Amino acid sequence: MGAPSLDVVDWRRRTGELYARVRSATEPAEAHALWINGRDVLLREHPASPVPRALRREYPGATVAPYDPAYRFVVPLLTDVTPARRDVGTGTDGMVSFDLAGRVQLAGLGALDVWWLSGYGGGLFLPMKDATSGSKSYGGGRYVLDTVKGADLGGDADGLVIDLNFAYQPSCAYDEAWACPLPGSGNILAAPVPVGEFVAPVGAH
Repeated sequence: MGAPSLDVVDWRRRTGELYARVRSATEPAEAHALWINGRDVLLREHPASPVPRALRREYPGATVAPYDPAYRFVVPLLTDVTPARRDVGTGTDGMVSFDLAGRVQLAGLGALDVWWLSGYGGGLFLPMKDATSGSKSYGGGRYVLDTVKGADLGGDADGLVIDLNFAYQPSCAYDEAWACPLPGSGNILAAPVPVGEFVAPVGAH
C-alpha cells in the first residue's frame, strides 16, 4: 500500500491512544461514542486512512450500530486447544503468521478462535464473520481485536474484554489495494451480530 511508513506509524500510535481512552472510559456506551468519533476523524483526515484519498473529503463517517450491552462479553481465554498456525499473505506486511492462542465462548453466539501474531512483539488478533457478512457488513468479516495495531479492549486471560460493538471493517473493505488477514473457519458465527461497523458508505468493495 502507498501510505508512507511514518504515516502508518502515526496511524497506529493514534489508534493506540484512542483505545487507551476507550479502556479508561467509565461506561462502555461512553467508550463506544469516543471510539466512533475518534475513528471517523482518522478515517476522514489521516494520511494513512484506508479510505481512498479522493473520497476522504466526502466521507460521512462509519456506519455503526447503536451500542447494545448484550454484545459485550468478559470471558476467559480457553487455552486447552490443539495447536494451529495460519500463514496469511498481505500486501502491506508480507507473509504474516498467527498461532492459535485459545478460544473464547460467547454466550448465545458460539466460540471464536483468538490468534497470536508470531512476529516481533506479538499481539492478539480476533477477526469475525457472522450472518451479516456479505450483506449488512463487509463480506470478508470484521476485526474485534488487533492489539499489535492498537485495537485492544482490555482484560486479561481470566477475563478478556470481547465487545462486539467495537467490531470494525479491515482496511480492505475501504480499498481493495489493501490486503488483510481474514477470518478462518474457527472465527465464523452462524448467528447475526447486529452491532459494530457495517458496510462502508464510501470506498467499499
